Amino acid sequence: MEMWLPLLSEFGFPVMVTLYLLHRVEKKLDVVNQSIQRLPESLAPIQYYRSADQKKSSV
Repeated sequence: MEMWLPLLSEFGFPVMVTLYLLHRVEKKLDVVNQSIQRLPESLAPIQYYRSADQKKSSV
């Protein structure tokens, strides 16, 4: 335990900054993940219109 105290005092600030930044990035990654999961629902109407246009042009 005595060995860890100097290391903690020496590297404490960079560790805290890193944890803070990781926490912020994690929230943003959650938003990106949700957007990617909703992407197929958003693209479905576009694919429907394209397939309808292709059927019209081939007739």
